[in-house]
Amino acid sequence: MSDDLKLTILKTLAAKGSIEDTADAFKNVPSDVVLGALKSLESHEMVTYKILTTEVWSVDPEGQDQLDNGSYEARIFYAVPAGEQGVSINELKTKFGAIANLGQGKGFKNKWIKKSGDNIVRLVDTIVDQTKVDLETVLATGTHENKETIKDLKRRNLIKSNKTYSYAVAKGTNFSTELKKLETDLTDDMLKGDAWKTAEFKQFNFDALGLNPRGGHLHPLMKVREEFRQIFFEMGFEEMPTNNFVESSFWNFDALFVPQQHAARDLQDTFYLEDPAAATELPEFWETVRDVHEKGGYGSIGYRAPWSEEEAKKLVLRTHTTAVSSQVLRKLALEPYRAAKYFSIDRVYRNESVDATHLAEFNQVEGIIADKGMSLGRLIAFLDVFFKKMGITTIRFKPTYNPYTEPSMEIFSWHNELNKWVELGNSGMFRPEMLRSLGLEEGVQVAGFGLSLERPTMIRCGIKDIRQLVGHKVDRNTIETDPACRLDKKTGKEATKADAK
Repeated sequence: MSDDLKLTILKTLAAKGSIEDTADAFKNVPSDVVLGALKSLESHEMVTYKILTTEVWSVDPEGQDQLDNGSYEARIFYAVPAGEQGVSINELKTKFGAIANLGQGKGFKNKWIKKSGDNIVRLVDTIVDQTKVDLETVLATGTHENKETIKDLKRRNLIKSNKTYSYAVAKGTNFSTELKKLETDLTDDMLKGDAWKTAEFKQFNFDALGLNPRGGHLHPLMKVREEFRQIFFEMGFEEMPTNNFVESSFWNFDALFVPQQHAARDLQDTFYLEDPAAATELPEFWETVRDVHEKGGYGSIGYRAPWSEEEAKKLVLRTHTTAVSSQVLRKLALEPYRAAKYFSIDRVYRNESVDATHLAEFNQVEGIIADKGMSLGRLIAFLDVFFKKMGITTIRFKPTYNPYTEPSMEIFSWHNELNKWVELGNSGMFRPEMLRSLGLEEGVQVAGFGLSLERPTMIRCGIKDIRQLVGHKVDRNTIETDPACRLDKKTGKEATKADAK
């Protein structure tokens, strides 16, 4: 760092009393160099300074192209000849390519041109290319007096914002126009002689913070996931093993009484494995499942459709964690009867188009309650308490159809940011065709419910687009600064009292 710059700053302060803006006082000196000099002088208490922030706009490459060649709308206008015939839309697309639609849209908005059949015709004889004029102003001054113009140019990716920093400087308590070298360490040589008696030492800054250690950060999904796990444990649930992302179609569909002709098994909905493409064998009770599908049983007539062992062996990326639930229920059926509650939270896969509320890969939260006398009413009462423990109090249910539950209900919650009801998941009572085929004894009823982990997290975090939570649009800074998950939990009694008030 140059002592010349520090001396120049001190002499300027001595002459003027203060420096209002270093950007004006030291035009040819980079801002970071000025800051380094100021920090050094401040450590000696010779000056004090405040940071000044200025927003400067610069022209992007696309904006520079429109500066050089005219705006897209002006190019389209000049390509349209005067007269009633005009020029065909296809001809403009051939000539201008991708910018044709952009230029036409802006031209329509400015009422320079209009559509006449398959042609574009002029509405005016002359125009002022205001976009080019505005870009010239930004290029010359770094800004524009009209904020709406800045907003429009930014939206069209024609300009970008750059923040510049400068400093307002005042005299410090030890102000002087002379620089003194302060010692930073007490050395052996000083102690051997008398130099330490007359040496001036730089003051220690005991309030200075150390560097924050770099470390891992839990994703908001993982924080909410752990909170969900604790809620399940509080309510007496056991966690199911979910380490198999690949399942046979038998466990994913057939054991759940999903017909082999169901649309959910189509390629456009399910990811099928190519290698290996099929399981080597099916569970020992597969023939029972086949017979219920083809001929019916347990009060059902079945689907009366052919059932293929080959189809049941096909391997898929599991489309729901209910594939795990069916295996857990099979193991439960082989044990002496006991009431049981299980849950799982893990990834599932659907061949879906990605949008603001859907992903092809997401996390499913699932719970099942097996007990004699289990009913839909008990399930609704449970879900009411369960969601209130998660801090979600505004929910409602809607009748729906599921192949393996009857009756079935969709669960909705109000999303304040989206200002609409958002589906959280599904629930219902597992069908006897499924339960008895798995080996559960007569009288044992099983209620199940499933919801995505992402949507409750979106509601908690106020996120409108699920792609801001998972995927390439995620802001890493948001993940690092996201607070610990503390859902506004209520127990059943507290929730009832709160509602009563």
